[in-house]
Amino acid sequence: MTNNSAEKRITAAGTVVLRPVEGREPEVLLVHRPRYDDWSLPKGKINPDEYLAGCAVRETLEEAAVDVRLGMPLDRLSYPVGGGTKTVSYWRARALRENGHKPNDEIDGTIWLPASHALRKVTYADERPLIQQAIELPDSTPLVIVRHGKAMLRANWTGRDQARPLDERGRRQSRLLVPLLEAFGVGKLTSSTSVRCLKTLQPHAKAHRLEVEGWTTLTEEQAEKNPKAVATLMKRLAKEAAESQVPTAICGHRPVLPVMLEAIGVPFRPLQPGAAMVAHLGQQAEVLAVEVHKPRI
Repeated sequence: MTNNSAEKRITAAGTVVLRPVEGREPEVLLVHRPRYDDWSLPKGKINPDEYLAGCAVRETLEEAAVDVRLGMPLDRLSYPVGGGTKTVSYWRARALRENGHKPNDEIDGTIWLPASHALRKVTYADERPLIQQAIELPDSTPLVIVRHGKAMLRANWTGRDQARPLDERGRRQSRLLVPLLEAFGVGKLTSSTSVRCLKTLQPHAKAHRLEVEGWTTLTEEQAEKNPKAVATLMKRLAKEAAESQVPTAICGHRPVLPVMLEAIGVPFRPLQPGAAMVAHLGQQAEVLAVEVHKPRI
C-alpha cells in the first residue's frame, strides 16, 4: 500500500512577462533550458521564508535577467516530478528593466516573441493557456491590505495599546514583506497610526525612501467608534490608487479588517499577522481579482 503522506511536494512560482509593442500584439518572454532543450516560461522553487509573489519576481530576474512587476494572478499548474508533485503559481507581469542575460548551465538563452509566435514556440502545452490568459487580462493596480506583523502580547505591555510594538517575529515578518511589496511595485504606504502597523511598513518605506501616511481613523480605538469613517477612507484610497495607477499598501488591525475589506468590495476572510491580501483594481476602482499571501514564519 502506497504511503501518500511521504510524497514530495514542490512549491514554485513563475511569470508570463509581457512587453508592449506599439501597434502590434505584445511580446512574451520565454527562456531556454539546455538540460531539457525546452522553451518555457520563467519559474523556480520558493525559498523557505519567501512569499510566492516575491519568488516569481526573483526567479524571473535570476533566469532571464528581467526585472518585472506583477499584475493579476494566473492559473496554477501541477505536474508530477521525481517522487512527487510540483505546483507552480503564475502571475501576469510587465517588464521594467532588461539587464542583459548571460548564458549559463540552467538558462542558456532568452527570447521575446509576439504572443501568437510564443504560443507556438513554447514547448509545454499546459503553458499555452497561461499565455493566452495573460494576454486577455487587463492592466490593473494592486491595492495591498496588510495585517500588521506579530505584536507584543497585550498582557506583557503596560503602556498605551497604540504604542505596543512588534515582537521579534513581527519585526522579521516586516522585513520579509519588502520583496512582496516590491513584487507589486508598491509606491504608496498608508497605515493605522498604531506603532505595530507603522513599523510593519517601515522596512519597505526605508528601502524605497517612502513616507508612511498614518491615519488615526484606522486604529482599533477609532474604528470601533466610527466604522463609517474607515469605509469612507478606504473607498477614497482605492479610488486614488486606481486613478493614479500607483500600487498602494494599507496596514491595519484584525478587528478593523472586515470593514476595510468590505468597503472596497472584498468579502472578509481572516488574515494572520504579517499576511497580505492583494486586490487588483480596475480603472474605476472595481476589484478584478483577489489573492492572499500568508507569511511563512
